[in-house]
Amino acid sequence: MLKLTVKPGEYLLIGDEIKLVFAGGSANNLRILVDAPKDMNVARSASLEKRGLAPEEGNRIVHYRDRELSLEAQEKIKAVLMEERKKERRRRAAGTGC
Repeated sequence: MLKLTVKPGEYLLIGDEIKLVFAGGSANNLRILVDAPKDMNVARSASLEKRGLAPEEGNRIVHYRDRELSLEAQEKIKAVLMEERKKERRRRAAGTGC
């Protein structure tokens, strides 16, 4: 096991695909950002223990890939976002900020 002392903003690379970023914290808590491929299972020990699973190969928790949005749904989302941006620009131009 490797023991490291890190500062907020520093990161670790594990192989070519996994990046752990240390985002700060306190004496008892540390915030870690995990950037890993979707097909890589990432689970907290507390979650495994809660479900009575040991972190062993036979007890893997499998996460399934999200379904892709249809083109129609993507277009609707874009339209809503564009309209919200236009409203925000109008509010700023009017000087209300609300």
